[in-house]
Amino acid sequence: MAIHPLAGKPAPTDVLIDVDRLEKTYYEKRPDVDDSRQLVSFGTSGHRGSPLDGTLNEAHILAITQAICEFRSTKRITGPLFMGKDTHAVSGPAQRSALEVLAANGVETVIQRDDGFTPTPSISRAILVHNRDKKDRLADGIVVTPSHNPPGDGGFKYNPPQGGPADTDVTDWIQHRANELLRESNRSVKRIGYDAALKSPTTHEDDLLGPYVNDLTAVIDMDAIRSAHVKIGVDPLGGAALPYWERIAERYRLDLTVVNDKIDPTFRFMTLDHDGKIRMDCSSPYAMASLVSLKDRFQIAVGNDADSDRHGIVTPSLGLMNPNHYLAVAIHYLLTHRLQWSKDAAVGKTLVSSSLIDRVVERLGRKLFEVPVGFKWFSQGLFDGAICFGGEESAGASFLCRDGTVWTTDKDGIILSLLAAEIIATTGRDPSAWYDELTKELGRPSYARMDLPATAAQKKALKELRPEAVKAQQLAGEPITAKLTRAAGNGAEIGGLKVAARSGWFAVRPSGTEDLCKIYAESLRSEQHLKAIQDEAWQIVQAVFASNAS
Repeated sequence: MAIHPLAGKPAPTDVLIDVDRLEKTYYEKRPDVDDSRQLVSFGTSGHRGSPLDGTLNEAHILAITQAICEFRSTKRITGPLFMGKDTHAVSGPAQRSALEVLAANGVETVIQRDDGFTPTPSISRAILVHNRDKKDRLADGIVVTPSHNPPGDGGFKYNPPQGGPADTDVTDWIQHRANELLRESNRSVKRIGYDAALKSPTTHEDDLLGPYVNDLTAVIDMDAIRSAHVKIGVDPLGGAALPYWERIAERYRLDLTVVNDKIDPTFRFMTLDHDGKIRMDCSSPYAMASLVSLKDRFQIAVGNDADSDRHGIVTPSLGLMNPNHYLAVAIHYLLTHRLQWSKDAAVGKTLVSSSLIDRVVERLGRKLFEVPVGFKWFSQGLFDGAICFGGEESAGASFLCRDGTVWTTDKDGIILSLLAAEIIATTGRDPSAWYDELTKELGRPSYARMDLPATAAQKKALKELRPEAVKAQQLAGEPITAKLTRAAGNGAEIGGLKVAARSGWFAVRPSGTEDLCKIYAESLRSEQHLKAIQDEAWQIVQAVFASNAS
């Protein structure tokens, strides 16, 4: 994968979005319902797209919101709907459009007061707190966000009463009904004006920030962090976490510096990602270059993406940690320091996460639960305590409260960031030092992910890959031991293919949110061995693309 010459450099003005044009297009452009790319499509985490290419416009938001209202009715979900938004330019207009439909349908809706921003984990936590010990009038939620996607994108995701991402049966229902509405030009969508919606007796402006911040002592040892005077740097990357971090520093009297307090929908303060695009990806060393340059000022520096469901961990000795490395450290620490957790609770990981996690879990005598990509696979287990930790290689994770009860059932980049400070406070060593110790005992893996451009047709072909597509009997010189299209933990479809040998593996799957395919690979031997695995994986992808073009 070629690295853009400006990767890691400040964003030049010619790549910045025109916010006024984007918002105007959001309201005026109508999707072409005969073009499948412009219909509603829920990926691994909601519907995402851009007004400029007709994949996320007001028509989409109106249709999806009406479909959610009808879904709630069929499931007799009658409690409040908590709705949050991030700092992308389209998120504000989309929240306003959604509120017009929710109010017209008589849905009790709670939004952050003063037109504030609300991270994904805060919405998940609000849903769960409201639903605690209830059997009726259950709450659910919407988060208006495209996560870490570029500034010109928008997104919309639904969280049912268990608080986490909706499962496929739910998103399929909403997607199907929303596309029916789009095809009839939204004639069946109920809607009132925004001012009327805001003044509706069903609309409530409340403080979602305070309760989340006040509850953090349930999941993180905040006293230890404060007492140890851990010096923390935070870059919210212009996202919804900014007011949360400011309140956390004040509420818990931490030695915490927010190094970037700017919110600007162009995200002009970002450094460019690997492909020359602005992307608030806190797991990318290019997007996180500004924070990494400050690493020596802090014992730990952390970042979050725009909706705060991802984390980036920066240490003085290593810089930005690979998300897999930090997940392995976090799991090891939690399993040895959360003594109230049930020994029967499993550790969840996606099948494209590092096999170092498998070794950590096995060494500690715990169960591993391996699933396809998508945090939705962990939500129910986190909810009922069957899973104590769920994590993805893309720097998304959550875990149980200190007493073993549920915290969130969606990814929470804030608590994963605070956990890094707790590790320092209680052990005197930072996460990169713990990673070094773990790899001395369990082996040091070499891991990489490549993102490659892919058309809709190519993505479809990758999703439908089957083991027979791999004719080879060896992977980088070793016999292939598995060709998987289903995950071992729950038997669910991978939506791609994973090929494994004794000392390494690769997986290939289409992105659920961008026009990319992703190739994951890991070697337990060396960087050279990893390169050989990547080369063979690339050949398979090229063969799939070639057959698709013929």
